[in-house]
Amino acid sequence: MNTVDGVVMDTKNRKSTKARLYRMDTGEHTCPFGLKALDLLERQGYTVEDHRLENREQTDEFMATHGVSTTPQVFIGEDRIGGYEDLREYLDKPVADPEGTSYKPVIAVFSVAFLMAAAADWQSDGELQLVRTVEWFIAFSMCILAILKLQDIEKFSTMFLGYDLLARKVVRYSYVYPFAEALAGVLMIAGVFLWLAIPIALFIGSIGAASVIKAVYIDKRELECACVGGSASVPLGFVSLTENLMMIAMAIWMWVG
Repeated sequence: MNTVDGVVMDTKNRKSTKARLYRMDTGEHTCPFGLKALDLLERQGYTVEDHRLENREQTDEFMATHGVSTTPQVFIGEDRIGGYEDLREYLDKPVADPEGTSYKPVIAVFSVAFLMAAAADWQSDGELQLVRTVEWFIAFSMCILAILKLQDIEKFSTMFLGYDLLARKVVRYSYVYPFAEALAGVLMIAGVFLWLAIPIALFIGSIGAASVIKAVYIDKRELECACVGGSASVPLGFVSLTENLMMIAMAIWMWVG
């Protein structure tokens, strides 16, 4: 945005400085996309006329008048821009592709897991020990990933059955896997019953790594990974292989240690 004689002008010389927003706010329901659109417009320097549709009748009348089927609706100048996603596109902001894939869920898991591991390590004796931090990072990652799988185990198992070698032979394994991953991670954090945690991590990690290698690098299949549950569009590949290799490495490290 540029300012000329105190008037806000956008970077593409669009003639707008003012916007009108029509959004549902009935008291019982406040449209979240309406709030997002209002916030985005204000942050981009627009003066916003905020029109709240306070009941179903007002909303239906507005949609019928303007020939639209959803709210919110944004008008800039005399032009109707559309809803929140249309507004983002108009303002050259990133727009999520519903069919696209992203590594963001995995990045979030690993980043938070590392910070948790470092915080726990520091809390234990007031200093960071790299080896212990890495151990806890892997164990915390296993637990977080297991939680994501357990949110909807049916979706996870459906996606998992698409490529896991053992699950395709023994379907129940797709239901056992998240519990086994969580159990191994918890035991590794506690440092107890390692005689149980180590073989579990080694087993599921080895089967998982072999499955990813065959599906992605041998069969050249393009699949989504079940590593963060069945709802995220994370591509099956390097990240999935890394998850399994970390479990294998952790098991071997604790075994020889």
